[in-house]
This record gives sequence, structure tokens and C-alpha cells, in this order.
Amino acid sequence: MNSVYEEVKKFKSRYPLTIAWRLKAHSDVVFKHLNEGEEVKYAFPAQKNDHPFDIISTCVVVITNKRLLIGKKRLLFGYFLTSITPDLFNDLKVKAGIFYGRIYIDTLGEFVKLSKFPNSSLNELETKITENIMREKKKYKLSS
Repeated sequence: MNSVYEEVKKFKSRYPLTIAWRLKAHSDVVFKHLNEGEEVKYAFPAQKNDHPFDIISTCVVVITNKRLLIGKKRLLFGYFLTSITPDLFNDLKVKAGIFYGRIYIDTLGEFVKLSKFPNSSLNELETKITENIMREKKKYKLSS
């Protein structure tokens, strides 16, 4: 059973106006990269861009008990996977527009742009991402 896809479906049922496609394929990419002992805490679909008219860059974002994963299945072959460990996490910015909002995740090596969320979901997304990453970041500091 793909726990990533189940979590994404829960999010999509709560926020049906989220613009996202091919969720099962994107979820499968992340699911096969979960390590032993890694459990899915929260998952949601997004567009990995912030261009207002680009709605074909759907991905799945998964928060686990160890890191944040972003998976995207390419249309014909291959996929993209981004892994953000808590020690690389710098900052998170939320922007609400007229109908849809965006989330920016600043890391040491990349600036991740996620978009096309209904404004009603932004508070939940910010809370889940921040709480989970900060909890894991404390564990990194303790083990160092």
C-alpha cells in the first residue's frame, strides 16, 4: 500500500481546488525512495514553479520523520527527486494571492518554489512543514 498516495489523496479531498495531476505516478517516485524506518508524516501535491500560467509541473511533497522529499514523474520516462534534510533547511516564506498561494523553501543549495495551493490551505501547509522540519532539526543539533 502506497502511504504517500493515501496522504496526498487526503490533502486533495480537503482542498479540491489544488491544481495537480498524475498524483499516483508522482507518489510512486517518492514511495520507492523512502528509507527503512522512514515514515510519512504529511504529503501534499503542488506545482514546482511559481509561474501563474504553468500548471503542468505537478509534483508531490512529502514530509517524513527524517527529511522533506519532492518527487515528480516525467511524462515518458524517468523522474526527478529532491531531498531536503533538516540541516539544509533555512527559511520558509508563504505568499497568498487572490485565489492561490505559494510557498518558498530556502535551503543551503536550492530555492524551492511551490505553488497553486488554495489560500485556505496555506496555514496548514506552513504549520506542518515548519513544525516537522524544526523538530527534526533539533535532533540533528543534538546528535552533532
